[in-house]
Amino acid sequence: MQRTKSSIPFVGLHAHSVAGSPFDALGYPQAHMDYAYSNGADALALTDHGNMNGLAYQILHAKKMKSEGKEFKPIYGCEAYFTPSVKEWKEEYNKAQQDKKTASKAKKESEKITAEDESASKRKSNKLRSRSHLILLAQNQEGLNNIFNLISESFQGDNFYRYPRLDFELLKKYNKGIIASSACLGGVYATLYWNNKDKGEEAVLEAMRDTTKKMLDIFGDRWYGELQWIKSKDQHNLNHYILQMKEEFGIKVISTADSHYPSPDAWKDRELYKRLGILPAITKYKDKPEELPDWLSPDLPEELEEIGYELYPKNGDQMWESYKEYSKYSDRPYNDSDVLDSITLTHDIAFNRIEGFIPDNKVRLPSFVVPEGQTATNALIAQCIDGLKSLKLNKKNEYVERLRHELRVIDERGFSKYFLTMKAIADKANEHMLSGPGRGSAAGSLVAYVLGITQVDPIKYGLLFSRFLRSDAQDYPDIDYDVSDAFGLKEILAEEWGHKTVIPISNFNTLQLRSLIKDISKFYDVPFKDVNSVTSVMEKEAMPKAKAKHGIKAGVYAPTFEEVMEFSESLQRFLRNYPQIKTHVEALFGQRRSTSRHAGGVVIGEDLDKHMPLISSGGILQTPWSEGQNVRHLEPLGFIKFDLLGLSTLEMVESCIRHLLQRTKGVENPTYDDVRSWYNKNLHPDVIDLEDKAVYKHVFHKGNFVGIFQFTNEGAQKFCKSAKPNNIIDISAITSIYRPGPLSAKVDQEYAKAKKNPDGIHYVNNVVKEVTSETAGFLIFQEQIALLAHKLGKDISLDEGNLLRKLLTKKGTGKGAQEKEKIRVKFVDGCLEKGIDRATSGAMWKKFEYFSGYGFNKSHAVSYSVLSYQCAWLYYYYPECWAAAFLDKEPEARKEFAVNLVQKYGFNVQKVDVNKSTQQWEIAEGNVLIQPLSSIKGLGDKAIEQILNNRPFNTPEELLFSENVVYSKLNKKALEAMCESGALDTLVDERFTGLKHFWLSCVKNRPKTKKKLVTHIEEYKTKDDFTPEQRIEHISSRTGIYPFDLVMTHEIREMIDRYKVPPLGNWDQALKAAWFIPREIVKRKTKTGREYWIVKVIDETSTISTIRCWGIVPGSDVLHLNRVYASSLEYHPIWGYSTKSIRQNFKLLG
Repeated sequence: MQRTKSSIPFVGLHAHSVAGSPFDALGYPQAHMDYAYSNGADALALTDHGNMNGLAYQILHAKKMKSEGKEFKPIYGCEAYFTPSVKEWKEEYNKAQQDKKTASKAKKESEKITAEDESASKRKSNKLRSRSHLILLAQNQEGLNNIFNLISESFQGDNFYRYPRLDFELLKKYNKGIIASSACLGGVYATLYWNNKDKGEEAVLEAMRDTTKKMLDIFGDRWYGELQWIKSKDQHNLNHYILQMKEEFGIKVISTADSHYPSPDAWKDRELYKRLGILPAITKYKDKPEELPDWLSPDLPEELEEIGYELYPKNGDQMWESYKEYSKYSDRPYNDSDVLDSITLTHDIAFNRIEGFIPDNKVRLPSFVVPEGQTATNALIAQCIDGLKSLKLNKKNEYVERLRHELRVIDERGFSKYFLTMKAIADKANEHMLSGPGRGSAAGSLVAYVLGITQVDPIKYGLLFSRFLRSDAQDYPDIDYDVSDAFGLKEILAEEWGHKTVIPISNFNTLQLRSLIKDISKFYDVPFKDVNSVTSVMEKEAMPKAKAKHGIKAGVYAPTFEEVMEFSESLQRFLRNYPQIKTHVEALFGQRRSTSRHAGGVVIGEDLDKHMPLISSGGILQTPWSEGQNVRHLEPLGFIKFDLLGLSTLEMVESCIRHLLQRTKGVENPTYDDVRSWYNKNLHPDVIDLEDKAVYKHVFHKGNFVGIFQFTNEGAQKFCKSAKPNNIIDISAITSIYRPGPLSAKVDQEYAKAKKNPDGIHYVNNVVKEVTSETAGFLIFQEQIALLAHKLGKDISLDEGNLLRKLLTKKGTGKGAQEKEKIRVKFVDGCLEKGIDRATSGAMWKKFEYFSGYGFNKSHAVSYSVLSYQCAWLYYYYPECWAAAFLDKEPEARKEFAVNLVQKYGFNVQKVDVNKSTQQWEIAEGNVLIQPLSSIKGLGDKAIEQILNNRPFNTPEELLFSENVVYSKLNKKALEAMCESGALDTLVDERFTGLKHFWLSCVKNRPKTKKKLVTHIEEYKTKDDFTPEQRIEHISSRTGIYPFDLVMTHEIREMIDRYKVPPLGNWDQALKAAWFIPREIVKRKTKTGREYWIVKVIDETSTISTIRCWGIVPGSDVLHLNRVYASSLEYHPIWGYSTKSIRQNFKLLG
């Protein structure tokens, strides 16, 4: 690469990236570093707003550049938010609290993080919102740790209000090893300029003198004034004031580029990106554009001159050119020599005052998990031996040797403390909630099993430790841990171990294609219909071609950004019509949008706020870096992620056990200890009969799947019924095959055939039979490839076998290909020694390569299959309890489907009843399940408490005029919710002509006295009752369950069954006909003005579908809502269902 050469030495000591300055800076740190290097720079600081979220990118890319022979020095820093005194600010805040309106607004603002608004910080503002920018640069590791402390504290307590703030007091506490400068037009000097400029020059100077003295007192010669070169006259005024401080106090001054995007040509993309950040604010002024403040202008500049600055990583020559170009806007001349010195001084600071170092990445795990007086390794060994003895496995040589091997590998890799930490988490979890049998490759570890981290015996199922942890690997172990309440567990750990010891991991959300097209189009006045016509179909258009590209023939596939751009014809046509949008989309896709939290990831270690710059979101401290599929930033810096994941199935298991304890054991209010005890005695994988033929036959063979884990999908259910599993490995094979890769290769069909005819399976030799007979001769599990390579190859260890599993999925000719070839040669040689010819061994190797693309983790498959079986066992032996638990835990979006499902399998669902329903689904005699009060929308917990504490209510009077009921809690709103849901139907006695008469008399015009109730009954008795449509709408909107009993008559059901018409949710492409119930009609017009309808329909599968009805004749075509129709339809994978004529195709039933 040809680098630009600069005659003037310069280093950018003030630079921003999108990683830490979203909607202000553009481009990730590595893009800025690469451009700076190509532009002649040897170093670059990263100083994002109020955080160091880009530090991990910076460190990892610096290492990458070094490995490529590029000498480039990363400088670590932050542009902090500063206020002179947080204490004084708090006093101002407390004053604001006295005004209720101000207080309400202040409270809302204090709970959120906002993107940096540069222009807002460069204006005089009220004290509540004011903050100044302050550049902080780490000279060494001590300085970096001090910046970590400053940032962590700035996000806590009184320091945080919309923005994290630090003050003089904090700077005095943590200033060693830090260089500081006065920043930009939003900086510490600039704030004094804005606040005093109207008072005159002397007022500005006095304020700046006071601050200079304080900064010199804290930083000494590590305090620098900062000059910048832009078009703004205010900036030049500020520059001269700073130069005056240089004259009066002898402080040194530097010039900075304040870069915000990675290259000169990215300026317009950055301007648009900024506006995307303030789009919600701009939208507020949509109907009153004349009130829109100038700084919120949505207009994009056409030329660079309009904005008056260039904010990319410049070299020294470019800095000098900027000075010459923009100094003409100054009212006073500059001294060229002073300015040149300010440019070159940056290079001196970077290389003579700041050390070149990679931050300390020592692994940080809690010391309290190691008993006093012991080493981590000795403690782990002792606890493992205790676990082995408690499982009565200490006399079995196979277990003893396996445990010895695993402990040796763990010790050699230095992971003893990690396992002790994981055990501490598991022990704490099991005190409060159920945990899963295991998840991921960790289930292959005997150490994890004897410590109680997992519940599945790895030796019993042939699970490999080397699949989890190889002796020759470099990465840390990764144990994913399932519990019934992950949020609750994290709260428990944080409360007991400390909120600065247990820190949630951040997730950083990025701009995606659909939202980008929609938002960018608003700035270019693209008609909404044009935008919607492409965003609604582009992914559907791209999916078939993207699947074909990868050889995927079944299942759902989410095409990548590049694939949508390549394969969607609608998108390509749209971008040809609006080329400027394409440019922006390509530049902005993947840029930071917002910060959230990882679903289950936490970091655990003492005093984490001192070892990383913690941030806060929603008032909760979290890591500044992420760890996941797309980025690995925590582990390289010494922070190990623990995944604590919530699994709703475990909630269902807990709930089922509570129901059965109440029902069969007479335990009125089962505690968690009761649940845990019953689980350990009856359901734990070590005690339950995992080969109960009755369970397999009733559930897995017959297909009676009610909320059975991993078998809620209709396709998986059909495959399972066909394959007929008889043990845990069979279930594991089925769940491993039911994925897009194996399905596209039709492995499901071949496997089911082989299972039915085991005598027809051909094995190359006994070794192959030994490894693959459990999966009917197929390579299903990744571990099988490792085992075959180990057993058939020459001197191939299990570690190498597991390495091969990884290498087989990689393409190319690099180091990985060379390692793979070495293993292949050893495999062929070993096969020859065992009597297998080259042709056969070559064919086996090709099979390895083919199956490696979709082989599945056996440890994970077995663990999850055990959980599936536990669900099936509970359903078989305690069907009502399992069904009630299933309904309790199904989310609201699937509640209706769940109710229909349990009804399909023979359970009767009784609607909500004020006298029978409780907080959860209740079980009555005769397979009856009673809907809970908690399912009623608009009925709060406090109202339910009043009902449960004071019922039964046998008359309306008892409900409305009880001395014990607190009616401020069981108020009119609560009564309306219950009435519309049907919960009060049993109170409608002979005095009422119908439900509406009851509603008007008792609820809508709620009487205060019994006498008034009598008056109401007489007054409203002639009112018409609710129509069937109103009744349906009331019940479905209040309970989330569509009342099919009000629509589906016995005659209609007989007709549907007689003609074998399926519901639309079970669409049969060959039949092309289905029944459904219209719920909503949206009338539209085509471009030519012809009317068509979009009809939303429902059926007993609770599937909400959409049918496009073309050729509508207004006034002639009629469609009745909430009535049952049967129709022939057309189906298109992108457009969905449609019909060309309602009159010809729709048949009203009944």
